[in-house]
Amino acid sequence: MNDPVDVLIIGAGASGAAVAWSLAETKMHILCLEQGGWMKPSEYPSTGRDWEARFYGDYSPSPNIRARAEDYPVNDDHSPIKVVNFNGVGGSTVMYTAHWPRLHPSDFRVRTLDGVADDWPIDYDTLVPFFAENDRMMGVSGLSGDPAFPPTQPPMPPLPLGRSGARFAKAMNKLGWHWWPSDTTVATTDYEGRARCINLGHCTPGCAQGAKASTDITYWPAALRAGVELRTHCRVREITTNDDGMASGVIYYDEDGVEQFQPAEMVIIACNGIGTPRLLLNSTSGRFPNGLANCSGLIGKNLMFHPYAQVYGYVDEPTDSNRAPPTCLWSKEFYETDLSRGFVRGYAFQFGRGVGPVFEAVASEAKGILPWGAEHHAVFRKLNGHRLAISAICEDLPEEHNCVTLDPVLKDSHGIPAPRVDYTIGENSAKMMAHGIARAKQVLEAAGATDINVNSPILYGGWHLLGTARMGTDPERSVVNEWGRTHDVKNLFIVDGSLFVTSGGVNPTSTIQAIALYIADQMKQRLANLFD
Repeated sequence: MNDPVDVLIIGAGASGAAVAWSLAETKMHILCLEQGGWMKPSEYPSTGRDWEARFYGDYSPSPNIRARAEDYPVNDDHSPIKVVNFNGVGGSTVMYTAHWPRLHPSDFRVRTLDGVADDWPIDYDTLVPFFAENDRMMGVSGLSGDPAFPPTQPPMPPLPLGRSGARFAKAMNKLGWHWWPSDTTVATTDYEGRARCINLGHCTPGCAQGAKASTDITYWPAALRAGVELRTHCRVREITTNDDGMASGVIYYDEDGVEQFQPAEMVIIACNGIGTPRLLLNSTSGRFPNGLANCSGLIGKNLMFHPYAQVYGYVDEPTDSNRAPPTCLWSKEFYETDLSRGFVRGYAFQFGRGVGPVFEAVASEAKGILPWGAEHHAVFRKLNGHRLAISAICEDLPEEHNCVTLDPVLKDSHGIPAPRVDYTIGENSAKMMAHGIARAKQVLEAAGATDINVNSPILYGGWHLLGTARMGTDPERSVVNEWGRTHDVKNLFIVDGSLFVTSGGVNPTSTIQAIALYIADQMKQRLANLFD
């Protein structure tokens, strides 16, 4: 039997790494179990010539396509948006685009401002010191002074606008709409042992250079030096409870597939908005027949994805293609509520530099704009390296019927029930997407683009997995309290995106990690009476 630990963290991704590092200063015995392994940057796709092709195979963002031993299958047949994630030390930060906005102050007060969804029990100002701490740890490149947002102090200068960014910026100026250089976690100068970006290619199948921040190269080295223990290839099946209804530890399968019990004084879940409800729903007992900490019945409900509406076109002059990190600008012109648009809340624009030749060929052939036969090469020359793309990342409102449950048939390689996703795009989001598509077309036309195409929603766009174990002060309307402790189990905490009350209209990783650091700080302040 394994010796008991003080703190057991499940998941070594964005939030698990941050909370492990922050709690390390307590000198408690902290153990993290991660179902994947350490990644080898020398094996990342961008070290070889076939890196774009591998995006469709062993480095697909979809666990169902990638199907590594570390992955678990997801039944997303009942969703127009497919789940994409990554399992390993660093979690999905290994594969993310490193786009780094924060939730806006208004995102925490949606019911007060707009009469929909619910307000968060915390606000933007509560998280400001943790946003700043996380920006330092992850290494953020950006430009202070964005008029659409409270002040930030990124430690590195922004990525260059490049050909694509400058063209977009001029188009936005022509329309009189807000734009600003994106914050990213791609290093623009040498930073904390990471070399600056040398534009190896697209960032999403893993950055072999180490310029893109993923928690395996930012938080984890610091956490391990501080004494945290990390055990890889350990897949947790369920969280156990004792006679008092407290979490007592976990049952997991080790690297050899042997079932193990790991006792712990407290358990912290950091498994994302799909993995966390899956684990809790699979952790049943006489006291918790419908899943651990699920007295509210809300675990797995209110899944929010962020539907992405993507619009792209082609210009005569060459763009940056894939010779730079993918996002260069953002716009918050349509972020805050304006009821004259016919919906509440809003969306952010992300401006993409372009794509590489393999992606262009595959996507354009599938779209029917790249013909086979005599015209093939001439058309490809016109398309390749000339694409400009805009994505409207649309706020998803929480709706209980959008949910994660346990699939009755599908299982992972250890026989644990796989998650099933049932999701439909809400009426408000659909109106927002249509608005975003129309405005994106205006931008592309102002940029001189022709042959404009739409992907809406992006099929493999389920990057942002939010809302399935929401935070709140009312135990009947939420799963965790305002500092991440589950209402029903006093030594069980959740720190990942599943605790989001609303989704905002921006990529959530920066906010997920700030919340994880905030929860860790609250735990440290309350150590004497943490379970009262």
